[in-house]
Amino acid sequence: MGELRLEELSASTIVAANSLTLRPGQEQFVTPTSYAIADAYINPLTSWPRVVLDGDQVVGFIRGNFDPENAQEEFRSCVWRINVSATAQGLGVGRFAIMALADEARSRGFTRLTVLWDSGEDGPEDFFLKIGFVVVGETQYGENIGALAL
Repeated sequence: MGELRLEELSASTIVAANSLTLRPGQEQFVTPTSYAIADAYINPLTSWPRVVLDGDQVVGFIRGNFDPENAQEEFRSCVWRINVSATAQGLGVGRFAIMALADEARSRGFTRLTVLWDSGEDGPEDFFLKIGFVVVGETQYGENIGALAL
């Protein structure tokens, strides 16, 4: 892995972001990237879509949401989507993307970053807990609500 960098989602990176492949079993925990991309353009005032590049190769996608007036606290400063290519998992790409989103949240005056996830084998729970998210609740659908203090 070379030096990672973030880039705003653009016409030149959208196809690569939408083509990221996950490890077998992970698909059930992730909404397709194309949904997050579409949503980013539906909600451009609150959406923060970025790709993670290793050199010229897209190895990850993250979409944050910043909506300080949202009635649901867990959606005010949150990780909306994160996908890391199967071949780049375990190499720090996800951590890099989350920390960049956390830096952006901090620069906007937020004191925590939240994320929702389903528990289960091959799910993202271990990843989120390992980088510092703490379970602070559960949605009405049984998803964990995690928070990272900034």
